[in-house]
Amino acid sequence: MSGRIFQNVILQIKETTDRTIGVIDGEGTVISCSDLGLVGNKWPEYVDIVSHAEGGLIACQGKTFKTLSGWGGQFDYAVFVMGDDEVGRVICSVSSVSLNAAKAYYEEKHDRASFIKNVITDNIMLGDIYMRAKELRVAAEVPRGVFLIRHLEKAETVPIDVISDLFPDRQNDFVLNVGDADVALVHQLDETTGERTLYKIAVTLEEALRVGGETRVVIGVGTVAYHLRELAKSYKEAQIAIEVGKVFDTEKYVINYENLGIGRLIYQLPTTLCEMFLQEVFKKNPIDALDQETLFTIHKFFENNLNVSETARKLFVHRNTLVYRLEKIKKLTGLDLREFDDAITFKVALMVKKYLTSRGIEA
Repeated sequence: MSGRIFQNVILQIKETTDRTIGVIDGEGTVISCSDLGLVGNKWPEYVDIVSHAEGGLIACQGKTFKTLSGWGGQFDYAVFVMGDDEVGRVICSVSSVSLNAAKAYYEEKHDRASFIKNVITDNIMLGDIYMRAKELRVAAEVPRGVFLIRHLEKAETVPIDVISDLFPDRQNDFVLNVGDADVALVHQLDETTGERTLYKIAVTLEEALRVGGETRVVIGVGTVAYHLRELAKSYKEAQIAIEVGKVFDTEKYVINYENLGIGRLIYQLPTTLCEMFLQEVFKKNPIDALDQETLFTIHKFFENNLNVSETARKLFVHRNTLVYRLEKIKKLTGLDLREFDDAITFKVALMVKKYLTSRGIEA
């Protein structure tokens, strides 16, 4: 536990008394004190004496000690006050109450974060979720959003402090390190929150984490989890969103699982099945037989919803020129992109090809 947790409380108590107050750890080292000059001092001679007091007040060599809650055979922390008189005993007792509260809050916060991390990573049994949630006073049936933030540069790490500042509610929001470079945000939502709100939150996050317009992160967004047991599912969805986005939506920095469309299906297919599909679709010629200009034309045709006139206008070519190109594609592949079924087949084939290429497979 950080000595800063105790130090903040001690500095407040210092305003009401002229006695020196501090905390020693289980090895007798002063980790916090109203007299900063004592911090770091080692008093191993008091360890056994304080331990044998079994939680009660003990006076020794002009100091009064009292262990903080949570100690077993060997105490973890003890508060001390300079002076072994009645006033020193009272100050020590009162200080222990405040310091115990700070200790309990810190430990609960740490335990709550560990609990949520175990839940989203599916590292806790379903039956234990309910028990631990009750112990830690974590609401089970409230909507939560799960956001996975990953830095695009592998050597870089996501600045957790920025995310924590954006979501300062330490009781209901959790910012967690997961993996080497990923950070997960579990954010409690309003009852009326929908997927559109999740996307807005993710965009706000991405903008806050963007440094100088150069350093970027990609954020995967899972579906809303309405119960603690659904957090693991939402977290997996956020992971899939990032992985699928790396293949099919390379220009996007916020990727919502709900909007992955057919890319989500293709990503989950065996590569051998994808290779067979491409071979069946392109019996006449492989997809590689199409040059870059033809592929660009196809993408524009899809972007404009198979509208010949609109596509020709966007390409700055005559309508008949585009029709000629489409006929050429039909001769090469056997697919007429002006027909809806053929257009769907070709679109899926392009995505399958892109997926296989991302896996290092040439088909």
